Amino acid sequence: MPLIWFDGQFIPGDAPEAPLTTHAMHYGTAVFEGIRSYATADGGAAVFRLPEHMERMRKGADMFGIDFDVERASQATLATLRANGHRDAYIRPLTWMGTGSIGLDVDPLSQHLMIATLPKVVHLGGARTRLTVSPWKRNPATSLPALKLSGAYVNSILAKREAKQRGFDEALFTDDKGYVVECTGANVFMVKNGVVTSVEHRDALPGITRDTMIELSGAQSREVTLHELLDADEVFVCGTAAEATPISVLDRREFGDNPVTRELAALYARVVRGEEPRYAAWLTAV
Repeated sequence: MPLIWFDGQFIPGDAPEAPLTTHAMHYGTAVFEGIRSYATADGGAAVFRLPEHMERMRKGADMFGIDFDVERASQATLATLRANGHRDAYIRPLTWMGTGSIGLDVDPLSQHLMIATLPKVVHLGGARTRLTVSPWKRNPATSLPALKLSGAYVNSILAKREAKQRGFDEALFTDDKGYVVECTGANVFMVKNGVVTSVEHRDALPGITRDTMIELSGAQSREVTLHELLDADEVFVCGTAAEATPISVLDRREFGDNPVTRELAALYARVVRGEEPRYAAWLTAV
């Protein structure tokens, strides 16, 4: 059982540390990130874009008034990877509101932080994926900020569950005007006539992997309609766990070979493993 860093000490991953009155359990008052570490060509390991992930987590914590120390969380992440001996790993930091009240006022509540590292991928993982448009709509940013607030992901869970019940792997959110938003846990790109376009929408998470792919591909970023997506030569989605995942089917539209996606995925794999020196600043050595 891997160790988990919890409020400054290591505990077994199956230790019962959250009381049943934990506020986050009742209301979703927690913030998380999904981060990856990779075995590098020099025999070590590195975390990909750790500062950017922790800064986004800090912004989410601010929404609840959680005192989130970026440096402390970053060092705890590296310590947890070393303690578990993990190189290729999925990293899950979580900060949450604990006990003190089960009302809606969070000010009296205790605050907690944990870091878990898992030697497996938890979402899509780069495999060709069958996608469907969800009947659910994405949480609007005017109601919930586009950050990784735990309670907001009930929206993703409902969409993912409905899609899988219909035989698909993943769900695509669109808005009431027919514009693409994002998937349940990944941003969307399309390729048309060799031109890469990143879907931009105010309700979508400002993905760190999305930002990476824009820089690697030179993609333009703009609003995209569902009609445009269906007319594309290639569609792929990206995220920390998903990396660059090619879409094979979008409802009844089938996509053939994905040469641009494949090339970008290969470049991304080299970047995260330290094989592209010009992007070395994105790596934090373990």
